[in-house]
Amino acid sequence: MKKYTKSEILKGRIKFIVMSVIGILLFLVPIPVTQDGKKQTTLTVAFLANWLKETLGPSMPYLLLIVITLSGVLSLFCSTFLKKHLKPDGLMNTVFNVTPIWLIVRLLAVVFAWMTFLHIGTKMIYSDDTGNLVFSSLLPTLFTVFFFAALFLPLLMEFGLLEMLGPIFRPIMRPLFTLPGRSTVDNLASFIGDGTVGVIITSRQYEEGFYSRREATVISTTFSVVSLTFAIVVAETVGMQNHFFYFYLTVIVSCLVAAMIMPRIWPLRSVPEEYAVDNSDYVKDESKPEGVSAVRHGFNLATEKGVKSPGFLQFFKSGLGTVIDMWFAILPVVMAIGTLATIIATYTPVFEIIGKPFVPILELLQIPEAGRASETMLIGFADMFLPSILIDGVKSQITLFVVGALSISQLIYLSEVGGVILGSKIPVSIGKLFVIFLLRTIIVLPIIAIMAHLYF
Repeated sequence: MKKYTKSEILKGRIKFIVMSVIGILLFLVPIPVTQDGKKQTTLTVAFLANWLKETLGPSMPYLLLIVITLSGVLSLFCSTFLKKHLKPDGLMNTVFNVTPIWLIVRLLAVVFAWMTFLHIGTKMIYSDDTGNLVFSSLLPTLFTVFFFAALFLPLLMEFGLLEMLGPIFRPIMRPLFTLPGRSTVDNLASFIGDGTVGVIITSRQYEEGFYSRREATVISTTFSVVSLTFAIVVAETVGMQNHFFYFYLTVIVSCLVAAMIMPRIWPLRSVPEEYAVDNSDYVKDESKPEGVSAVRHGFNLATEKGVKSPGFLQFFKSGLGTVIDMWFAILPVVMAIGTLATIIATYTPVFEIIGKPFVPILELLQIPEAGRASETMLIGFADMFLPSILIDGVKSQITLFVVGALSISQLIYLSEVGGVILGSKIPVSIGKLFVIFLLRTIIVLPIIAIMAHLYF
C-alpha cells in the first residue's frame, strides 16, 4: 500500500467499511416484505424501485415517452449534425453519439412507444402480447430499478468492496469460472437480486477497465439470473409453487454447471482479452505480495481505494450520470428489440419451427408431451415468461418442471436482460447472444431433466 498519513488511512478505512456495508444492505441482503397478502423476500433496491413505481403510477407512461423520445431526437442530432461539436468525454457524446444501427434502433423505439401509447397503427405492434407487454409491464420496472440501482451503484464500486473481495475470491472464481475475484459482487447481485443490476455493475466495470471484454461478456451472459421473486412467479405459473425449493435448487445447479462450461467453449472462449481503457493502477491478475494473506492484501487495497474515493457531491454526480446513461441508452433498446422479439414469437411460427429439432432430444430424455415442450425450447429468447404461458394445458409435472426451470436457466431474453446487455457498453451482438442462449439450452436441459426425473 502506498504511504499515506495515519489520518488518511483511518478516513479511508471508515469510508470503505461504512459505504460498503450500506451497499451490501441495499444490493445483497434480502428483506421480508408482504405483497398482495403474501410474504416474500426482496432487496432494498428492488423495494425502493417498486415503491417509486407505485408512487409515480399514472404518470409513468408519460415519463417513459419523454425518455424514449428525447433519446431518439438527441441521438439523431448528436450522431449527425452536432457530432463534431461534442466534447469527447462529455455526457452528450457518450450517451447520444451512436452508430447508424443503434440510431435506427432508438428511432424505432420512439415509433413503437408512441404507437403503443396511442394504440394506433397495427395491433401487431401495440397488443398486450407485444409492444404493450414491454411498454406497460417491463419498462416501468426497469425505469425505477435503473434509478436506484445506478444511483447507489458507487457504494459497491467506488469505496473498496471490489478491491477487498478480489484477492479473497480469486482462488475460487478463476479456476471455476475463469473470472476475477471482484466479479463475486456482480454475480451475487444477479443471483440474489436481479440480472439487470448485475449487467449494470458489469458494464461499468468494463468501461473503467477492471474487466476485459471477455470477462464482461462471460459475467453478463452467465450470471444474469432473474430475481428470486420472478422465479416464484414462473413456478406458480407452471404449478411448481409447492415444490419451489427443489425447483430453484435445480435452476442454481444447472446455472452453476453452465457457468463452468460456457467460458471454456466457443463463442465466449474466443472473445478477446482486451480492455475498454488502460487501467494500469489496477493489478488485473489480483496477485498478492509474498507473505501477505489474501484478506490483509484485500483490506489494504480497499483502504487505498477508500482514501481515493469520491466525496459526497462526486458520489451523486457519478450515480446520476449512470442513471441518465441507463435510461436513455438501455430503455429504447429494450422497447425496440423487445417489441420485435415478441412480435416474432406471437405472430410467426419461427420459434416453433426452430424448436422442432428438440423433439427427439426431449423424447430421449423421456419428457412427456415432447412436441408441446419443443415449442417452448427457444421462444424464451424473446421473453422468458412465454414458455410458461405456452405450456398451459400440459398435465405432466415433469414437463411443466422442465419447461419452467429451463426458461429461468436460459438467462438471456431480449425483452429484458438481453436488451439491457445490447444497450450496455459491453460489445456483444444479437447473433452471438442467440448462440450463447442456444448453447446454454443444450447444456442445462439434460441436467434439469435428470433433476426432474429424480424428484417426480
